[in-house]
Formats: sequence, structure tokens, C-alpha cells
Amino acid sequence: MRATTRLKSLLAAREALTLPGAANAMFARVIEDHGFKACYVTGAGVANMHLGAPDIGLTTLTEIANAVAAIADAVDLPLMVDADTGFGNALNMRRTVQALERAGAAGLQIEDQVFPKKCGHFAGKDVIALPEMVAKVKAAVDARRDGDLQIIARTDARAIDGIEAAIARAHAFIEAGADATFVEAPVSFEEMERIARELPAPQIANIVFGGKTPDPGRARLKEMGFAGVLYANALLQAALRASGEVLSCLRETGSLDAVADRLAGFEERQRAVAKPMWDALDAKYKVES
Repeated sequence: MRATTRLKSLLAAREALTLPGAANAMFARVIEDHGFKACYVTGAGVANMHLGAPDIGLTTLTEIANAVAAIADAVDLPLMVDADTGFGNALNMRRTVQALERAGAAGLQIEDQVFPKKCGHFAGKDVIALPEMVAKVKAAVDARRDGDLQIIARTDARAIDGIEAAIARAHAFIEAGADATFVEAPVSFEEMERIARELPAPQIANIVFGGKTPDPGRARLKEMGFAGVLYANALLQAALRASGEVLSCLRETGSLDAVADRLAGFEERQRAVAKPMWDALDAKYKVES
């Protein structure tokens, strides 16, 4: 089954599919190794880890496509990809969809923020006019080559115009052909329940540690009827905290002894990057002298 079809089926089940975020192929391999069924390629994570910059619209389509291609080569998971605003107008959206589908995306999340966009949990956002976003959704749907490629239309209107306006926008996106929608940054369980109940297409929740949306847990999200749940940068945040602790110890003591429990072993590290597979391939193709 194609990755696009697998992701479509997983979202259609509306069982709160957990989508951990990967900013690179290593994180994606760890996600796959731990038995998750799909992965989210996080734009914020790529900005943080590739550029060392915040999620304020600095990444380019080429950088995201390169990240997607590397991750798609490394794992067999369906990839839901953060395509931001499509990097421009409806014509840019068309090119974005084609480039990311070619790179290996199984689903694309597109959003209605004014470019350059910001993290959905930052202040100071704004959204484009609804007709402009509807045109971009239609352009995305028309651009895909595989009809099962999931177009997930996100709105950030909750923080600007309130929950009613956000839900109304999501309805319009569905009418324009979006396969699923994503109302970003609801601030209560009651708002989350409304989103899942009132919108007919599969819904995505985004749980940001320290962000605006409360985390009811997967069981309750499934009960609400959400199709997928993003934990976009949990791995990044865990790695950042552990990295700081290890480096602090190394600076202060000159040794790793006190933080050995923060470190993956040498063999664990090699397994995470499939070294046994590469060793087998090396043996298969080795030319005897």
C-alpha cells in the first residue's frame, strides 16, 4: 500500500493517530524504531535544528524538500509534512505541493497565515483573507498527482478572530477540497470538543509542550474524534534538555561519568542508523582483491 493511502486510512479511522515530529532522518528512524505508524516532518524543528533559528518563516521550500527526501529515504513511515503557507500565493502552492510530493510526502499541512508565518503558539500572527486561502487549498488539491496525498488545511484564526471564525474557515477549506483540517491553538478542552464535533472532515490536534493548547491525552482525544495528534517537537525538546545537561557536566567535571544515563550506548547509536544493514550491503557488494 502506498504511503499516501496508508496515511489516508489512518486519518479516516479517527483514532487520534500519534504523529511524533522529526526534524531530521535520525529522529524519524527513532520514531519508526519505537513502533509509531506515521511521522510528522516539523517545519519548526527544521528551522530550529537546521538553521538554529526560531519558527518565523525563515525556511525555504528547497530546505524543507531536502529534509523530506532524506527522511523518506531513511524510513518507511507515511510522512505528514509541514508545508507552512505554501511559500507564497496559489501558484507557489502548486509548486510546493509538487515538490514535496516528489520528495516523499504522504500528506501536506498548509496554513492561512500571512507570510512570513510564525509558530502557531507565538503572538503577533495574522491570517490572509478567506478567499485567498480557499484558492490556495484548491491549488493544492489540483496540484497533487496522487489523489490519496492528504491535503490538511490549517487555520490560525483562533488567536485572531476567535473559535467561531476559525471553525467557519475550516468549513470553507473542506468545501474547497481539503481532506482534513487543523484548527491551531484552541485554548480549552471545550474548544477542542467543538472542533472535532462540528467539522465533518478528519481533524488534527497539535500538542505543544508549554504551548496554548491543553493535552487531554490520546484516550480522550480519540473519544473526542480527532484523527491525528501532533507532538511536533517533543523529541527536539528532549534532545535539547539532555544535550544541555551532558555539556554542563562535561564542562564542570571533565567527564561523562555522572551523565552516563543520558547517553545512548555506542551499539544503540549504530542500530539507530541501521549500520547492520549497511554492513550487510557492504559484504554483498565487496569486491575481493
